[in-house]
Amino acid sequence: MNAPMPAVVQRDTPQALLLALAERFEKQFSQAMAVREQHGRDESAFTHVPPPACVVFAQSTTDVRDAVRLAAKHHVPVIPFGVGSSLEGHLLAVQGGISIDVSRMNNVLEINAEDLTVTVQPGVTRMAVNAAVKDMGLFFPIDPGADASIGGMAATRASGTNAVRYGTMKENVLALEVVTADGGVARTGTRAKKSSAGYDLTRLMVGSEGTLGVITEVTLKLYPLPEAVSAAVCSFPSIEAAVQTTIQIIQMGVPIARCEFMDKKSVAMVNKHAQLTLREEAMLLMEFHGSPASVAEQAAVVQEIAGDMGGQAFEWATTPEERTKLWTARHNAYFAAIQSRPGCRAISTDTCVPISQLAHCLLDSVKEADASGIPYFLLGHVGDGNFHFGYLIDPDDSEERAKAEQLNEWLVARALRLGGTCTGEHGIGLHKIDFLKAEAGEAAVDMMRAIKQALDPHNIMNPGKIFSMPG
Repeated sequence: MNAPMPAVVQRDTPQALLLALAERFEKQFSQAMAVREQHGRDESAFTHVPPPACVVFAQSTTDVRDAVRLAAKHHVPVIPFGVGSSLEGHLLAVQGGISIDVSRMNNVLEINAEDLTVTVQPGVTRMAVNAAVKDMGLFFPIDPGADASIGGMAATRASGTNAVRYGTMKENVLALEVVTADGGVARTGTRAKKSSAGYDLTRLMVGSEGTLGVITEVTLKLYPLPEAVSAAVCSFPSIEAAVQTTIQIIQMGVPIARCEFMDKKSVAMVNKHAQLTLREEAMLLMEFHGSPASVAEQAAVVQEIAGDMGGQAFEWATTPEERTKLWTARHNAYFAAIQSRPGCRAISTDTCVPISQLAHCLLDSVKEADASGIPYFLLGHVGDGNFHFGYLIDPDDSEERAKAEQLNEWLVARALRLGGTCTGEHGIGLHKIDFLKAEAGEAAVDMMRAIKQALDPHNIMNPGKIFSMPG
């Protein structure tokens, strides 16, 4: 069972550390309450965790190294901060400590167009990466919706709307530079496409959620911009019809780039938020990449499948402006939902199941959500079996929170029974600690703890996230 609220036991931050940080960083250091509060909240439903003791605005790997060394000397926690878009409480100071803000480390360091790679600092956002490489006919496809920082995306093993074709951060990070718990600087991986040189430390760090080190540099794969891009929306008489269409598209091997689902509640919220006129029914939003001929062929196959499933109002968005409007609406669905109930917070789910089990998992969970009376929205990257319920609760209403957490537990248990996972892309953070135990088992979690203990013996790197440590 997942605890509805995280345990908060903040460690002492000695005055000697604060003075040392202030002396070393001067204007890059802040104890102002407004700054601390900004760095002590994210998009999760946890609203009552005290902020960090101070914030350091790092501008270089040397800054990060020096801040970590000072924190390590006093055994004080270190919490990396990018843009604060986490949904699982990753940046909350549940054990106190210092927040290291890397948003000023926002330089694109090297573009190797011939090798299809780019190396960036962690504060660079995904949109900034794409702006930097667009004129070279390249793009970075991982698109979680929010304009998240690359460091944060690597730390949480993010994915998003393009994952069905291009994979996740796991497949698209080639190399890292990481400041370790003792203030050392380690480099993992190279720009080469493959390597058998020792342990795969890059994969260890991708998804470690700041618990093993602070990412200070990331080398990413790039892809050629497709010659032709076309997007479409299609409405369906039921959720089941939309999901079955998705399953058939994937099982037939259609190389669709994006296949996103929105239920009628989400569509209505988006219409109101973005002043659109989309049909307020279950909907698939799709995108096709390739040559003009291949895009046309993919689209024809998908349109036929959708038609057989009762799909209607198949509408194309072929110009960049039309596509941007469509995908902006999809990416803003979360914020549209939040605004639909003023003052609410969303307890978001993040399950992913094998595509063959998608309909079963999703439809049973819809029945439970409808019966609960809790307002919710439903959307997801259904092309890879990943979907999100967002239960809209009053964060101060313990009864609503308990109901939403119960729905979440039922959903995760169902996903695990069907061979899925509790998190497809958001990470564990604070919210899914017990779910990780249920999914991986105690032996696997103990192995993770052993790695953490070896690399961070004083438990200063973003403590309290992913799993608890003894003592």
